[in-house]
Amino acid sequence: MAALPAAPGAQGARQEGSKGQVSDAFTEDQIEAARKIFAGPIAFLKSAPKLEHLPNPVVPEVAFAGRSNVGKSSLLNALANRNGLARTSNTPGRTQELNFFDIGEPLKFRLVDMPGYGFAKAPKDLQRQWRYLVNDFLRGRDVLKRALVLIDSRHGIKDVDNEILDMLDTAAVSYRIVLTKTDKIKATDLAEVRARTELEVRKRPAAHPDLIVTSSEKGMGLPELRAAVLEAVG
Repeated sequence: MAALPAAPGAQGARQEGSKGQVSDAFTEDQIEAARKIFAGPIAFLKSAPKLEHLPNPVVPEVAFAGRSNVGKSSLLNALANRNGLARTSNTPGRTQELNFFDIGEPLKFRLVDMPGYGFAKAPKDLQRQWRYLVNDFLRGRDVLKRALVLIDSRHGIKDVDNEILDMLDTAAVSYRIVLTKTDKIKATDLAEVRARTELEVRKRPAAHPDLIVTSSEKGMGLPELRAAVLEAVG
């Protein structure tokens, strides 16, 4: 499938991180290298409802996970500067497939949009199908270098999030927590959620110790998130 064009201004404009500063976690060279890659060719590859439909494991992959309505599709679209890259839906829990996106030409790595979880109204058999698909994917995908687990900053880690974190720990898949929708919370509340989340993450064997704080609407943290993806794929 043809690559989607970057949004206007994505090629030349360099976004900045939280409060207008580039994060200390990455160098300016890392931020710029990641910006260039995500400003280049990006294309939807395929959806995989079952493991037999997975693409050949020929390049490194980074997966995005998060409960329904956490803002995953919006963040993926903002990350890639493409408004229509990931499908957004007014019905949480609608997407129950693994969606793969090719990054770069020639192909450098892939992003994997994992099914949203935790939608209470989803049928029990659908929830069970999600658990089997995601668990098998995490345990058997050797090219999966890292998962980025999106957590709504207004709520922090909930019980339903712990289920996917447990899966990742058991599968020994490295993961990193990404706080979303930080423009919708007061700075003092965000600081509290961040501190609480960091404490929880330190107890988990496969978790990266550093969080990434983002807002797809305001562009906050997107340069750091791009750099984190590039760092993960090596």
